[in-house]
Amino acid sequence: MRIMGLDFGSRTVGVAISDSLLLTAQGVEIIRRKEENKLRQTLARIEELIVENEVEEIVLGLPKNMNDTEGVRVELTKEFKDKLERRTGLPVYFWDERLTTVAADKAMMEAGIRRENRKDYVDMIAATLILQGYLDRRNNEKKKETE
Repeated sequence: MRIMGLDFGSRTVGVAISDSLLLTAQGVEIIRRKEENKLRQTLARIEELIVENEVEEIVLGLPKNMNDTEGVRVELTKEFKDKLERRTGLPVYFWDERLTTVAADKAMMEAGIRRENRKDYVDMIAATLILQGYLDRRNNEKKKETE
């Protein structure tokens, strides 16, 4: 079993997948689309990745505002969640993604990736951070149950 993490944006979806032990998240790719509302190919690619990687669960970043309010992006993300669940039949869980893009940008800066190249990776790294946060919480909860 593996878990997929997604960072859903207006024209891209960053994708990360866990290892089989559910300990670490690895960035896989960024799915790009020409128009925001054109999701058929995006959903088809996500389905392919699910089958290839034996994914059984999806974690989707929820882009709340810093003051904990929900804007237009949250509504679009909720609609995307519904489409994902219908299309894949898998459970989709939300993960608060506030500051993941900032953290991804900082990590790339520290790694020496040039500013003009960062936009090529930020969504995938954000998806990795979303998934890693989810995995860490999940593993900590399981650890507490066995103590």
